[in-house]
Amino acid sequence: MRLTTLSDYALRVLMYAASQQDRLITIDETSKVYDVSKAHLMKVVNILTRSGFLRGVRGRSGGFTLGMRPEDINLGAVIRQTEPDFALVECFATGNQCVLTRKCELASVLNEALSSFVTTLDKYTLADIARPPRDFLVPNVKENERRGPRFDVVDAKAAARCKCSD
Repeated sequence: MRLTTLSDYALRVLMYAASQQDRLITIDETSKVYDVSKAHLMKVVNILTRSGFLRGVRGRSGGFTLGMRPEDINLGAVIRQTEPDFALVECFATGNQCVLTRKCELASVLNEALSSFVTTLDKYTLADIARPPRDFLVPNVKENERRGPRFDVVDAKAAARCKCSD
């Protein structure tokens, strides 16, 4: 499972907007904070504004701010708005040509995994991941530092079945 860049940027934009409280911020400012394309952020901000997560103010001194309280912005809802589909495998998508579709059990397993993923996101809000403004000033990630995924908690039954715990 991998989120699109759109979803990644949407979460980052919301985190930055939350750190600025009610102050209007701009796409240009946000682009500099994250060192990402303004064009990408314009699309993200547009989607988040149409969805009500952000409130946009047009004009020369315009910008955007959160459209609701961080406690009311559910992460699962954001991902549902920004992901184009959740077609993890061919048979989830329109135009499926897989010959195993009628007999395959993979779809039910992947649906269960996808459901668990989204259910986990539904447990959290923007308030749970919000950071103070100072955290956006200087990058604190070391080069080559990887933050995920971590599969350090392995289901003992699943490990026993696949004999992958050794």
